[in-house]
Amino acid sequence: MLLFGHIGVTLGIFFGLAILIPRLRTIIDPKYLVIGALLPDLIDKPLGMIIFASTFANGRIICHTLLSVLSLFLVGLYIYKKKKDVKVLSLASGSFFHLMEDYMWTNPRTLFWPLLGFEFPKYRTDFNGIEYLTKLFENSFTFHISLSSVPEILGMGIIVILALHWLIKEFGQNKS
Repeated sequence: MLLFGHIGVTLGIFFGLAILIPRLRTIIDPKYLVIGALLPDLIDKPLGMIIFASTFANGRIICHTLLSVLSLFLVGLYIYKKKKDVKVLSLASGSFFHLMEDYMWTNPRTLFWPLLGFEFPKYRTDFNGIEYLTKLFENSFTFHISLSSVPEILGMGIIVILALHWLIKEFGQNKS
């Protein structure tokens, strides 16, 4: 899943759950939820695919583990109890949604790291970080619809709906 998929689907899940559980709105900050939804990729992709490409050759390493989400959650709980600040809890929630959206349960070695071993799966032995960046750049100029486009389109749709809802709410309040 990519940018709009992670952001839109995470916000869609959050606002859907907030309808059923209104208290969520008081313990989750949507801005930090969005950052958390991107956090595993913001950390793991550069580390595993560029900086340490020859070692990992994998963009799903440390931050795509339950250990990282659980650690972030525990730090968030501590901060929430001390300062009533929900930012880190929101980051942890977004990161957890990210793992679910990436279907990390299909890769238990990474998800349950280090319980199933200290090594992360390595997808290619001849991997080159520059090659990854070049391919990423080339693909950004190529239009194609594939199965991976579905979450992106869904995420964009959710973002548009939420933005329209916010605009209508803001415009309605300013009119009176």
